[in-house]
Amino acid sequence: MKSFLLASFALLAACAAIAELPQERVNDGKQLAFDRNKGNCLACHAIDDGESPGNIGPPLAALKTRFKDKAQLRDQIFDATRFNPETSMPPFGRNRILTADEIDRIVDYLWSQP
Repeated sequence: MKSFLLASFALLAACAAIAELPQERVNDGKQLAFDRNKGNCLACHAIDDGESPGNIGPPLAALKTRFKDKAQLRDQIFDATRFNPETSMPPFGRNRILTADEIDRIVDYLWSQP
């Protein structure tokens, strides 16, 4: 019984650590999105609590109503020219402006926004 309780506690502790990871990723994604030397999303988009946003692109809010899933949003950030050759949005992934992990973190942040 004691070993069962210890195993259960270890499993719960592991689950708690996993539950904290998404918020950390969301925070990292926000930092990347707001960083003028990285994602620089604010140069073109209004984002909740972002300072001095641009207005070239649409506001980055309610993205769950505009994209069917996170993968579609990720594809847009990776290379928006695939969907609109005339877009002014840089192909962040194709041009290696952001790494795949950085894009994923930004997607996690943007997807978490109301």
